[in-house]
Amino acid sequence: MNKGTLLSSDAQIATQPASGQPPLIVDLDGTLARTDTLHEAMLGFAAEHPMRLFDLVRWLKQGKAQFKDRLASEVMTQPDTLPLNKDVLALIQTAKNEGREVHLVSASDHRQVEAVADHLGLFDSAMGSDRLRNLSGQAKADFLVETFGAGGFDYVGDNSVDMAVWAKARRAITVGADGKLRSAVEGLEAEAIHISPPMPKAERARVHLKALRPHQWLKNLLVFVPALAGHELGAFGPSLLAFFVFCLTASSIYLINDMLDLDVDRRHPRKCKRPFAAGTIPVAEGALVAIGLLSVAAITALILDPLFFLVMLGYVVLTTLYSLVLKRRLMVDIWALAALYTLRIVAGAVAAGLLLSGWLLAFSMFLFLSLAAVKRQSELADLKKRGLVETDGRAYHVDDLPVVLGAALASGYCSVLVLALYISNAQVMGLYETPGLLWLVCPLLLYWISRAIMISWRGKMDDDPILFAVKDRVSLIIFASSALLFVLGAVV
Repeated sequence: MNKGTLLSSDAQIATQPASGQPPLIVDLDGTLARTDTLHEAMLGFAAEHPMRLFDLVRWLKQGKAQFKDRLASEVMTQPDTLPLNKDVLALIQTAKNEGREVHLVSASDHRQVEAVADHLGLFDSAMGSDRLRNLSGQAKADFLVETFGAGGFDYVGDNSVDMAVWAKARRAITVGADGKLRSAVEGLEAEAIHISPPMPKAERARVHLKALRPHQWLKNLLVFVPALAGHELGAFGPSLLAFFVFCLTASSIYLINDMLDLDVDRRHPRKCKRPFAAGTIPVAEGALVAIGLLSVAAITALILDPLFFLVMLGYVVLTTLYSLVLKRRLMVDIWALAALYTLRIVAGAVAAGLLLSGWLLAFSMFLFLSLAAVKRQSELADLKKRGLVETDGRAYHVDDLPVVLGAALASGYCSVLVLALYISNAQVMGLYETPGLLWLVCPLLLYWISRAIMISWRGKMDDDPILFAVKDRVSLIIFASSALLFVLGAVV
């Protein structure tokens, strides 16, 4: 700490500022931190203890103060990765330069508040809620008036719940306030100061769209594969609806996964820029969007076909298990990723009312297992490049790279073998006029798999091989050539 010592919830805040100026009181959630530590702690608890979610409901019934106390005893948001508001930090530093006392006073549990203050070393004291008192709204206002007197402090907050505190402050300093809140604060007797204006609507919409990861929707084009493989052009209508459902479902899962991986993402050089990790979208808002997307997807799936709904439900269950448990299990995570790719093809067949070919299913399983292994290999290669040894939140070591490489090569080449056996099968004669042209696809696919694995091994591939492929000129040429061969084989 720069001055004094860190105080517990039972301690008293000093009331005689050395500078003679009123102290600056700073809120934590949404003010100093561009996120809510309580909401993040709840997500962290869900990620670490998925089988104990009902404990949250039981604790909440005991009251907010008890809820925060019980939750903080289980998990807290890591202070060293919190996205902080630079404008608030500058305000604090200015106050410190003027010789003013600066105190961190928040409705978050006192252990969380103290951890943040201790990490930053900027505050003369820290105060938060305990099991007997929820230091929010009027309770915080009463505490500050009792300690400093009415008008004896400047308060920095961000929410309408702070109106009771601003009403007793000398200066009411808002952070990221919208027009309605600014007007309400300006109607108080306290001098109103506004910093960190809210994000413009257009920029906010762009950030929300980024969080949905629309580039990942390319994977959902797999639902069209059964209709294409079966030469059933009339099945494209249901397949298009299935694509829409999977885009909504996948985006909702990505939102949930990003919120569960906050601490890991914030320690990653690229993922730290994701909207939730960077604090540009509140996690509570993200949870509501995820629920809304999933609800629309479920209703649409039921209308399309009850069996398709069950497949989509299986996809959601497996993805949730992957986010909470499976991604931390050695090799199981790779199998789960491959299964999620394959489920898209199964869903496309069900939505279109087509019988799924055993050849297509076998080809998909091996190919997607290879791609999932390449994805994990890319992450390990990235760790090796950064000089790290172990993955954060995964079960892998950098030394596992050769094993993952073997899995990628073996399963990838097996997928080509399945394709070759399919081309040799008699049923191909009924679908293609010149099936011999399909043999040319095999060397193209072998080359693409080998090249992708080599690029990944060298650490030059994005985390996801499919997204890499759609941006890679050589991959696009190979895909276009393969598609042309299938078309020529069918019509020539």
